[in-house]
Amino acid sequence: MSETAVTHTPAAEHGAEPTFLGVGAAWFVSAAMVAVILLLLWKRVPAAISRALDKKIEGIRAQLDEAAKLRAEAEALKAEYEAKAAAADKERETMLERARHEAEGIVAQAKADTAALIERRTRMAEDKISAAERHAIEEVRARAAAAASAAAASLISENLDDGADRTMVDRTIAELAPKR
Repeated sequence: MSETAVTHTPAAEHGAEPTFLGVGAAWFVSAAMVAVILLLLWKRVPAAISRALDKKIEGIRAQLDEAAKLRAEAEALKAEYEAKAAAADKERETMLERARHEAEGIVAQAKADTAALIERRTRMAEDKISAAERHAIEEVRARAAAAASAAAASLISENLDDGADRTMVDRTIAELAPKR
């Protein structure tokens, strides 16, 4: 079977394109566009659009200026806080150094106080030992004297009687008398 191709054209289906005074629809659309453009130019729409855009540009410029100003303030604040942080670090280091020196002084003072305390306690112990030695020596002497006097009394009481006692007293008195 053979098929025959049939071509369709829009003009053939719908008939001829309508015209008015010999001009077609495309011309009217073009004329209307020219009229709208002329009307827009006559009402100064491009100038209004330009003014609106200029206002928008000025607003954006003001926002940029404000942003630049805020950035400068933020950078100044940042620099200020960095300076404060640096000062705080320096102060912290100074305080640590001062604390180290004070601690060293306290340790040195504690060592000196400890040495003085040891010296004083040693001296006190030596003084107590000396006192105990003196007391012991005095006690030994007192006991020796008591023992000697007891022995002497015992010897005298054994060897001397009343008669020998009188003779010795008289002799002693006689020896003392010429010395006067």
